[in-house]
Amino acid sequence: MAHSIADIAAAIGAEFVGDGALKVGRASEPHQAGPDDLALAVNPKYADGLAQGQARAAMLWPGADWQSLKLKAAIFAPRGRLALAGLTALLDHGPAIAPGIHPMSVLDPTAQIGDGVAIGPFVTIGAGVVLGPNARIASHVSIAEGARIGADALILQGARIGARVTIGARFICQPGAVIGADGFSFVTPEKSGVEEIRETLGQREDIRAQSWTRIHSLGAVTIGDDVEIGANACIDRGTIRDTSIGNGTKLDNLVHIGHNVQVGDDCLLCGQVGVAGSARIGNRVVLAGQCGVNDNIFVGDDVICGGATKVFTNAPAGRVLLGYPAVKLETHVEMQKALRRLPRLAAKVAGIEKVIQKS
Repeated sequence: MAHSIADIAAAIGAEFVGDGALKVGRASEPHQAGPDDLALAVNPKYADGLAQGQARAAMLWPGADWQSLKLKAAIFAPRGRLALAGLTALLDHGPAIAPGIHPMSVLDPTAQIGDGVAIGPFVTIGAGVVLGPNARIASHVSIAEGARIGADALILQGARIGARVTIGARFICQPGAVIGADGFSFVTPEKSGVEEIRETLGQREDIRAQSWTRIHSLGAVTIGDDVEIGANACIDRGTIRDTSIGNGTKLDNLVHIGHNVQVGDDCLLCGQVGVAGSARIGNRVVLAGQCGVNDNIFVGDDVICGGATKVFTNAPAGRVLLGYPAVKLETHVEMQKALRRLPRLAAKVAGIEKVIQKS
């Protein structure tokens, strides 16, 4: 579906110049743009790409000389990525899931299905499930008994929603995610080697055989409104109380949230983040890719952790962390500078030793 430049600008709250009636059908990188595309050149460094493409309209940085770029229309985006969010929402048609319930899906007769739903083939919905209005459920999704999902949910192919999971409104779940699997909880009849090492920080009296006894997960998972879960992410149910994810939080692909974890509002957890059992994550926390958070610790509000940071102890609110183990960003930078100086320092020390030995 084509949209006029004027309509796009109005939809994203931006200003336009030139031919507002000009219509575009899709967004494109500048060098690949055709005459019916909107070229995305929200930074001056993309200007050269416009000359390589055939775009007649572009989204530009504030103050750009759109006429010298040989455009017929332009939209000015003071904050490029924010404008991109609005544009992509306008142009995204979403998955093709036919309205109604596909005849090849199985719904328990006790399930309560809201108005306006679209349920694809091979979906299984268990006893007592409550599915809010306007939900869209793609093929091969399973929703276990007692789960409750709010309005306007979008659950994509192969996702698994476990028993008694509670999810708020406007939920988005990418393919293959699993919400509400059992937690990874085991115990030994005697004190285990892991417990001993934690107490002694490495010393072991003796090494003996041990076997693991399963601790069952009686809790579930509670998820707030406007939460997004990435592909193949896993959120384990709680042992006694629910694992919880706050309003507005976004989980990337392959994120793992352990049993009993509490994640606050508006957090951003990037790919391959792992949060161990019973950790508490505050509000607006950002964990970059491959970050790890130890069990039973607290990460305060507004903490930002750089990629691959490993957090082993409580992190105060507002702290910026990096490294393994996690330290303040400025400390990590100084440590890395010192590491780079080590070869020269070692050579200097070796030279001093030779002088001392000769004297």
